[in-house]
Parts: sequence; structure tokens; C-alpha cells
Amino acid sequence: MFETAELGRSIPKKEFEAEVQDLRTQLLSIQQDLRKCDFPVIIVMAGVDGAGKGSTVNALNEWMDSRWIDNNAYVRHSDEESERPPYWRYWRDLPPKGKIGIFLSSWYSSPLLDNVYGKINRAEFDERLDRIKAFEKTLADDGALILKFWMHLGKEDQKKRLKKLEKNELQSWRVKESDWNHWRMYDDFTDSAERLIMRTSKGHAPWSIVEGMDTRYASVTVAKQVRDAILRHMDVRKTQKETLEQLKKKQAAEKKPAAKKVDKDAAVKPLPYPTVLSSLDMSKTVEKDAYKSELKTLQGRLNMLSRKASDKGISTVLVFEGSDAAGKGGNIRRITGALDARIYKVLPFAAPNDEERAHHYLWRFWRHMSRAGRMTIFDRSWYGRVLVERCEGFAREEEWRRAYGEIVDFEDQIVDHGTVLLKFWIHITPDEQLERFKAREVTPWKQWKLTDEDWRNREKWSDYEEAVNDLVEKTSTSNAPWLLVEGNDKKFARIKVLRAVCKALEERLKQK
Repeated sequence: MFETAELGRSIPKKEFEAEVQDLRTQLLSIQQDLRKCDFPVIIVMAGVDGAGKGSTVNALNEWMDSRWIDNNAYVRHSDEESERPPYWRYWRDLPPKGKIGIFLSSWYSSPLLDNVYGKINRAEFDERLDRIKAFEKTLADDGALILKFWMHLGKEDQKKRLKKLEKNELQSWRVKESDWNHWRMYDDFTDSAERLIMRTSKGHAPWSIVEGMDTRYASVTVAKQVRDAILRHMDVRKTQKETLEQLKKKQAAEKKPAAKKVDKDAAVKPLPYPTVLSSLDMSKTVEKDAYKSELKTLQGRLNMLSRKASDKGISTVLVFEGSDAAGKGGNIRRITGALDARIYKVLPFAAPNDEERAHHYLWRFWRHMSRAGRMTIFDRSWYGRVLVERCEGFAREEEWRRAYGEIVDFEDQIVDHGTVLLKFWIHITPDEQLERFKAREVTPWKQWKLTDEDWRNREKWSDYEEAVNDLVEKTSTSNAPWLLVEGNDKKFARIKVLRAVCKALEERLKQK
């Protein structure tokens, strides 16, 4: 691959200066248009030491408006980063729609170095690359433009570049002993880099190999490719948007008249086939005295286990989903009532705000992954994409269908990091929900919980049940299984949830 690359390419200084004038004007204009677009631009810079990655990034920042460019460089994990799944820091730094994010020493650096230094074998290297492919596809499917540049030098050219930098008093600091070590391992690096590029260069995230001996040539080449790619992507997104708007107009024209006022006493129409929810025994209960006794025991046990987990740096993520009035809040309160307030956080999620809408839907959940030893409780979660957004038409079918795989990958990363992950679906029957709704109507301190939207959602009970059946089938994995909780009896549900949390912490502590 690298043998066939055109080496020794250069641009004379006068030609460079003339090109840059027009190129800079074009880039600034495109950047202003990009700010109005519904996609981010992600630029990955990688390559041989001394091949001009830094100077190329500097040129892009000089030729464009740096206020709309996010530059990200990674060396070693900070304490804050090492206490979270590895991709947390990349998700945290992703640019919002309309901006450019440049990544140096990105998600490719660690797998490449680990493979060259023999810390991982070929199969493990490929597995890490597969995770990268999944990550980039997730971003590209959401509209992101991903451009990846491998800045290359031949072995002798790299040696000349490093020696030249060493002789320059102002630049010598750039050359470290590790650079010379890498030069001596040049063949190992290029072999691994070839495999990396071949396995991860896809239509939605292609690699470009750029000769880096002449920094002027490298900077102009990269800038031109960035310019052309953004223009093409703008055209593609414009066409997609026009097609989508036409589809929406067609659907709106075919839409049935709005439903009349909700009949609060109307019976919910069941699905004509069994689901994972209809198979639950909703008659399960627990006696009041037994509940009080076991609740006290379980909360004491949870307190002890949570303190041990905190001391050992074990994080916990609890996800609560369920029908309106199913008792998610009550279950959460029985858990937090047993915990030290300093080690947990409850995060309720509703519709995304403007900042969150400017990113991939998983971004707002990634950024809330807690540090080691903490417990994070999600009241509603990333499953909104395949529940509310699916049933209410906020997400297109292609979006919510691909979300199953994205969610499984997200949860695998959480668990692979050593985090305890538990997902609870609290289920109640339509009749029980109706009773709770009516009780809320007449209870002053509960009236705020009941909204017109809750009543409207009852009309779509079967739609939601079908969506729940699909999400359990597609996202209940060995790493992150769903626990379905019979919630008609609140006491029974609370005990079942507490038992599960305690059991999971006990099993994880045995592994530590």
C-alpha cells in the first residue's frame, strides 16, 4: 500500500502562496455555510512521526475560523478518563452539528501502538478495529462527515525529518526518544498501519494517504480534500432533506383526522399475539409485614455493598424504564434511600434540549457516565430512541431500527469496562395504570405527575407493548439482560429490584 504511494511530492513556495489565497477564501465561505448544516465534520489525523500532522492541523486552523473548529489531542488517559469506558473521552469531544472537530492521536493510536509493541495479538487488534468501525458507522449513519488522513513518510525521509528538527533550536523539543524508537520499528509500524487502513477505510469513513515530506504540499492537499468533501456532503444532505420533507408532506396528507378528546375510561385494546409483557404473572404480591422486614434487610445490605463497591472503584449503572405510573420513581427512591448521597446521581431524561439535538442521540448519555465507584441511575434512558421516538414518529424507521445495534455496542462498552449494568422494565397492566391515574387526579401532591400526554399515551398502549417486545428481543444480551418486573404490586416490584441490585453487586465484588 505505502510502496505505491506517490512519495516526494512538493509545491514550490510561490505556487503555494498563490493557491492558499483562493483556498483560504473558499474554506472560510464553506465554513460559514457549514454552520447552518445538520451535520458535523470529523477529521482524523494520523501517520508517521514527523510527517507533518501538527503543521497541517495548524494550517487548517489558520486558514479557517478557529472559533468553529474543535481541536482534540490525546496522550495518556487522565484519572477522569481512565475511570470511564475508553470511548467516553471521544464521545465527550465530538463536535456538534455545524462545526469541525479535528482529532490527533485519536481512537486509532492505542490499538496501533499496542499491536506494534506486542501488547495485543492480531485477533485482538482486529477486534479493536471492529469496534472503531462500529463507532464510525454510528456517527456516519447519523449524518456526520468523517475524513481520515494518514500522513506518510518513507523510512529515510522520516530519518531526515527527525534530524532536521533536532538541529533546529526552536523545533528540537518536538523530537523525543520515542520518535527514534518508532523509527527503528518502522517496518512493524507500517505493517500494522496497512492492516489498520485496509480494515477501517469504508465509504462512510475513508482513509487518504498524504505524502508528508513537503509540509506545504501536505497542508494544501488535506485542505483541498476537506473543502471538496464538505461541499459534496452538503449536496448529499440537501438531497436527503428534500426527499424527507416530501415524504413527510405525503404522510401528512394521508394522515387520518385528529382523534377526539380522550375517553379516560376507554378500555385498552390488547395485541392479538403474546409478548414478553403479556407472559408475566401480574398477580404477584408480597404481604405488608414481610415487605417491611425484607425492605429493611435489603437496604442495609445494599448500603454495605455500595460502600465496598465505591472503595474498590466499581461503578454501577441502573436503567429504569416502564409505562407511565409504573412506579419507577418509587423503586429509585428505595434504592437511593440506602445509599450515601455522595456516591450516586439520579438522572431523569425527557426530550433533548438544543445542545443535545446538535449531537448524536447517544452523546447525552455517554457524557453522563460516572467516575469509578459511583452509581448512576437513569430514569428513562437511551431506549427513548426505540420507544417514544419510534411510537410517536420522532425518529424515522431506519433510525430506530439501527439503534438496536448501536445500543448493544454502547452497553457492551460499559460492561467491558467493569461497570455493573442493570436494566429494569417495570410493567403494570392497563387497568392498574387507569387506577393510578385516577388516584393521581385526586391526590394534591401527585397531580403534577399526571399530564394530558399520559392519557394520550394510553391510546398507543399496543404500539408501546410491541416496541417493548422488540427491544427486549434485540437488546437483552448476556452482557446486559433485561429484568422484567411485575409492578402491579408496588411492594413486590421494589423487593425484586433491590434483590437484583444486591445480587449483581455481590457477584461483581467477588470478581474484583
